[in-house]
Amino acid sequence: MTAGLAIACPAVLRAEPRRLRLAHGLPVSHPVHPAMQHFADIVRERTQGEIEIALFADGQLGQEPDLLSQVQAGKLDFLKVSASLLERFQPAYKVLNLPFTLRDRAHWLKVTSNDVGRDILASTTSSGIVGLTYYDAGARSFYGQKPINHPDDLKGLKIRIQPSETMIRLMQLFGAQGVELAWSNIYVALKSGLVDGAENSVAALIVGRHAEVVTHYSFDEHTMIPDVLLVGAGCLEAMTPNQRDIVREAAWASYHHMNTLWTSFEAQSRLAIEARGVTFVEPDKAPFIAKAAPLTEMFAGEEFSRNLLKRIAQS
Repeated sequence: MTAGLAIACPAVLRAEPRRLRLAHGLPVSHPVHPAMQHFADIVRERTQGEIEIALFADGQLGQEPDLLSQVQAGKLDFLKVSASLLERFQPAYKVLNLPFTLRDRAHWLKVTSNDVGRDILASTTSSGIVGLTYYDAGARSFYGQKPINHPDDLKGLKIRIQPSETMIRLMQLFGAQGVELAWSNIYVALKSGLVDGAENSVAALIVGRHAEVVTHYSFDEHTMIPDVLLVGAGCLEAMTPNQRDIVREAAWASYHHMNTLWTSFEAQSRLAIEARGVTFVEPDKAPFIAKAAPLTEMFAGEEFSRNLLKRIAQS
């Protein structure tokens, strides 16, 4: 009789979960990893195990440009990538890479969470990738073997940058040479003198151990480029409407979780950097803003770009 009941109730049998992959290039010690794990946990819980997302950190599946191609081709499901790379797919992302467009962290939080930020996230859908949310990556400043008190201090220097036409042009305005290098190669490049410096948040000096091979960090804070959590358009389309809603809601829950994690992590990083003997420099930002202005003026030449900048300035 028990056997008969079991046969008559096939609904109790659960389908195999849909197993998806999320890749990024940072170590698990970086706060973005637990933020994305928070995202994966929420998705698993709210879909009742229908979707399971496994995280692959530290460039296990490749570097960001290669991973972007994998997502577009449907070979990878989710990716955390710097917004600097996305300007190649959608000009709207350029605004997030422009110097001094985002005034401070409070402004960053407003822009990334309002309609402007959401419109930018949706702008790459036709390219096969959909932005789900942003992650704080801090304000980017220069660091190397000497203090940078003025843009003229950058003349002739080779500075590591992320792959970005905007950043190449910014370095040219400052009189420096932008050198595109993968994250995993920065430490050796700084130590060997292949580059004279780099530009990133203070956290990079701890996560990438750069504090071991540089002596000065100069807070010019020229950009506040966020990281972006992406999903393949095909992967998202294959989900049920309810699953898509859960994924989007979980992504924004991880955004708020990351904001809390980042504040603490950045403060701890500053203390650790000082303990390693790196000197902090607080330059006057006005000369940097003036020197970088032509880049924003160039971007604002088109009506679409001008309107986007206006919306951000009014946020």
